Amino acid sequence: MKLETIKEITATLEVVTGLHIGAGKDSLEIGGLDQPIIKHPLTHEPYIPGSSIKGKMRSLLEVGRFAARSAETLAWVSGLKDRSGMGKPCACAIKGCPACTIFGTSAAEKGPELGPTRLIVRDAQLNSEWRERFQNSQLQMEVKYENTIDRVKGTAEHPRPLERIPSGVCFDFNLSFKVYDGDDPKLLDEVFYGLRLLELDALGGNSSRGCGQIRFKNLSCGDQPIDLRQFAPHA
Repeated sequence: MKLETIKEITATLEVVTGLHIGAGKDSLEIGGLDQPIIKHPLTHEPYIPGSSIKGKMRSLLEVGRFAARSAETLAWVSGLKDRSGMGKPCACAIKGCPACTIFGTSAAEKGPELGPTRLIVRDAQLNSEWRERFQNSQLQMEVKYENTIDRVKGTAEHPRPLERIPSGVCFDFNLSFKVYDGDDPKLLDEVFYGLRLLELDALGGNSSRGCGQIRFKNLSCGDQPIDLRQFAPHA
């Protein structure tokens, strides 16, 4: 298997509605946030982990686009597969499976014909403009309070503070896609399709309550501009 080229995909990732990707906490201070966002441990800047982007892209593609193409994935979606594996990514490692080829699988499951994982998703860091604002204390994280509604009284109860990256903040977005000899040339289109699905769905937690809408601006693959609107869900 020969590596032919590595394509670089870049864009500006803009937060459209407050974005929450949780950091998790071992303990909760009195008066502290019970749902903080992930931040760089040294600079305390917010960032978007590549694993969050890659995982959501794969999930959206596997339950939709890829379901009609891989017998293994189709069985997973239809419920015919052993239910102990329900909810997990496809790990068939079959040559030609777009999910396993693009996003990879574990070393224990990977067959020699599948080859290396094609897609590398890097952490998205604040772009230069928003990093400067953060360093000058002009970018503060948003704290949104969520409540439980008493169905009888109609009153809000048990407020929970949720930390979010505010709408309008922009990050540098970067992917690398490896092309090997013999690869289906349409594999790269599936990556763009996944990015379009991500725009139409959401990233991070609490998406059903308004969080996590994003958009990609100035997307390009090398020197070629890419319009994600051509990758419509019905295509």
